[in-house]
Amino acid sequence: MSRDFQKPMVQPNHAFNWVIGAEDPSIENQLAHDTSWALLHRVRQTADPVVIARVLEIAAGDGISDLAELWSKQSTHTLAGVLWRLFLLRRVVASNAEMTAELFRRGSARIGTIDTAVAGAMEPVTPETITDLCDTILTGAFVGDLGDALDRAVAYAKIMSMGSADLADSLDTDHPAEASKLTARALRYASIGAELAAGSERWRFGELE
Repeated sequence: MSRDFQKPMVQPNHAFNWVIGAEDPSIENQLAHDTSWALLHRVRQTADPVVIARVLEIAAGDGISDLAELWSKQSTHTLAGVLWRLFLLRRVVASNAEMTAELFRRGSARIGTIDTAVAGAMEPVTPETITDLCDTILTGAFVGDLGDALDRAVAYAKIMSMGSADLADSLDTDHPAEASKLTARALRYASIGAELAAGSERWRFGELE
């Protein structure tokens, strides 16, 4: 199901060529650890709007880099794994903001919980406001409290899961193939939400690696 989401470009490939084909997974794990914490510390220390804008550009960018590949393999026991999932949510918006907004609207109408308020959705929900929301969540991970940003991302993922499932139900009879894809996407969003919730808890207990 992870193939439903595209992976962002984070760094030029040549910067990490030496790790490709490494037989020792500890090398990749250490590199993922070092690069994720270095990025977080750099942005927090500078609080430079240009740097923050670059992080958002990275998250929405096209292509696949070696660093993105490394982060995508990490669990929510790690900062790299948590940041990867936040980048992934933002990348989906960049690929189709109009569909994302539609799924969010449907999910908000159906979910019946406080998740819409927790996510901090802006009304009306449009491709522009849903992009801004995801930018705000991602920015908050670097310049605010990471736990709070993850809680917002969890709520967002829950809403998107509900919206995907709702649209799948409406298409089930006439467009079964599309409905099946949306059902898979709903499950993937639900999985990401649970994974980010675990990451948030680890961050608050000082256990995020």
